[in-house]
Amino acid sequence: MSQDIVTAYQNALPEKQSQELPGRDKDMSPHLEYTKQEYWDDNGKPHLVEYQGTGKLKGKTAIITGGDSGIGRSAAILFSREGASGITITYLPEEEADVKDAKKMIEDSGAKCNIICLDLMEESSCKQLVESHIQNFGKLNILVNNASKQIMCKDLAEIDLGNVNSTFQSNILQMIAVTKFALPHLKRGASIINTTSVTAYAGSPSLIDYSSTKGAIASFTRSLAAQLASKGIRVNGVAPGPIVTALQPASRDADNMDEWGKGTPLHGRAGQPAEAGPTYVYLASSDSNIMTGQVIHINSGQHFGGS
Repeated sequence: MSQDIVTAYQNALPEKQSQELPGRDKDMSPHLEYTKQEYWDDNGKPHLVEYQGTGKLKGKTAIITGGDSGIGRSAAILFSREGASGITITYLPEEEADVKDAKKMIEDSGAKCNIICLDLMEESSCKQLVESHIQNFGKLNILVNNASKQIMCKDLAEIDLGNVNSTFQSNILQMIAVTKFALPHLKRGASIINTTSVTAYAGSPSLIDYSSTKGAIASFTRSLAAQLASKGIRVNGVAPGPIVTALQPASRDADNMDEWGKGTPLHGRAGQPAEAGPTYVYLASSDSNIMTGQVIHINSGQHFGGS
């Protein structure tokens, strides 16, 4: 651990590594933290505390796309610890090892877990996802639209337009489709949470198409919130900054991943999935009962500005 970074996370800085998309948490080095939060004593020294639920989501059920890994997995585990009774998570065939780990962690935390292997870039898969959840749990209270991908390109003149189409299909078009099929099952008090990104606000010269999809997600969040407000269904977003997940080595070269996130303003490091999960709990629960159309920025000070 770098001497100028004060943290209780022993895995705070990634090692030099590379993966193929979509990336697997199981292959991350060092491994990720999903459930332990960093607390600070009166002398400014950090220590880790295991997340303890208080029943905020008792009896609720949730769909979490991309819940096999990273931020989605942390949210799913914390939902379970908050009393959620049933959680459906999606994964791709390449992520089978990850989803097995995620399912065990979710079920060990108290919820039943329905896993379904789908390519959400297909409209029929978006419908099948919702149908599978209802067949297993009979109701839907929380929808977390989290799945996405990024492909870096430093020069727009060289960008692969096939990748651009794929990124939009993966990040925003499937999100609209999943939400469309979920809406008939959502009642007053339900919550929709969309994962956008700091790149929607700060921009990213190497992720122009990805950043554009994340900007679209922010606008989708606001617009849908306005449409559903009269029905009492809340729609909010989360805009993470640098968080260590398998998506990063799957979209960067190995050298770029060596101590990736070092120098991030607030703590000098990127965040862990465990530090993002509680934001999803807040937005899923009645703690945010009068919040809609908003985006919460968890970016370690990488960008300041309105949502």
